[in-house]
Amino acid sequence: MNLENMWELFLNKIETKLKPILFQTWFKDTKLAELNDDHAIIIVPLDVHKKHLKENYSDIIKETFMEVTGSIFKFEYITEEQFNAKENVEIEVEEEAANFESGLDSKYTFDNFISGESNKFAKAIGLAVAEKPGLMYNPLFIYGNSGLGKTHLMHAIGNYIVQTSNKKVLYVTSEKFVDDFLNIYRNNTDSNNFNAVTNFKQKYRGIDVLMIDDIQYLEIASKTQQEFFNTFNELHNNNKQIIISSDRSPDDLKKLEDRLRTRFNWGLTIDILPPDFELRMAILDKKLEAHAMGNMVPKEVKEYISSNCTTDIRKLEGALTRVMAYATIMNGAEVTLELAVEALKDYIGKAIISKNKIDQVIQLVANNYNITVEDIKSKKRLSKIAVPRQIGMYIARTHLKESLPKIGSEFGGKDHTTVMHSVEKIKRELKNDKNLEIEIRKIINQIK
Repeated sequence: MNLENMWELFLNKIETKLKPILFQTWFKDTKLAELNDDHAIIIVPLDVHKKHLKENYSDIIKETFMEVTGSIFKFEYITEEQFNAKENVEIEVEEEAANFESGLDSKYTFDNFISGESNKFAKAIGLAVAEKPGLMYNPLFIYGNSGLGKTHLMHAIGNYIVQTSNKKVLYVTSEKFVDDFLNIYRNNTDSNNFNAVTNFKQKYRGIDVLMIDDIQYLEIASKTQQEFFNTFNELHNNNKQIIISSDRSPDDLKKLEDRLRTRFNWGLTIDILPPDFELRMAILDKKLEAHAMGNMVPKEVKEYISSNCTTDIRKLEGALTRVMAYATIMNGAEVTLELAVEALKDYIGKAIISKNKIDQVIQLVANNYNITVEDIKSKKRLSKIAVPRQIGMYIARTHLKESLPKIGSEFGGKDHTTVMHSVEKIKRELKNDKNLEIEIRKIINQIK
């Protein structure tokens, strides 16, 4: 098949995929000039065709031409005058991802982003943006405390886009953006400054997806905010995807210019919440899959870690690493609850422990049954104390999803078997006692 027939077949196929006006404008007068190895040189009527075809039709061109040839080609666009005259001009060539420093970390993907109630919405939105960058939720603003997976989600979005398209993705921190901007004025000479400005604009505006992590640090760089404003406008006006992360919502970034905060709210703002108990357990299970001693960690140890590291995934993973390292140092000692408590005694501070809601449950139960917190935590077995204690343990286990060892510890150092017995006892009584169900529901409704 000669080049003319090959391109005619290509045009017939792509015409069926486009609106008539688009085909007539951008494809009808194009020609296939050369086909060398994995490169195809396409002649276009005007310079504007080169830019427009490369930026807006690269995917469909590659896909359709592969249907014709059975191979994947890189496309170069050139006007007929340039081609015939063989002028020494720079031909615009699609830059391959391998030659572009994206800043992405390939180990972070959607597959290993563990999701639960606290972050499943964020993951779903992230995937939607990755599938259609620039078309849905632009900009996408992700916020939440440190260590909750914002950076993982951003890399997952970027890696998905790179793997499924030829779009150029750039991930940087706000500190890197500021540093690159300041480099324009370092060693400033007229020629160097011109080149530095050109390089900066090419890096941050000649892309399809820009990801800026930890945008809150831009608050201290007032001059850089102006440049980011210009970069944002340039990308957004050209339907390029912008993804931003922060430890606060746009409205809480008080030191950023109002016009920036307004633009951050143009698209979709999503927050990532601290992981609930089930998600923390799932994260530990996933981390243990790759550990040689993973199957040696009992459930009660994982529950102990999950119950005490409640607000930060990094802290959670760090606690597990510490326990495993401690077991190794102890000549491969069995990983038990006692070993975990010993390993983490200086790692898990009181501030973290106090963030669970068991203390609140104990106080509510005490108030409801007109007894004291000290009564509930004591060893007294009087019915008027033992039953409220069992109810408190039941709520902590079934509603708060806390571990048996953690509950036992908070209820005055009770054994986990005592907690288990109490929970099962209340479960049995609930089947026949509607008043008890009402009392428990009333306490649960008071938990803040």
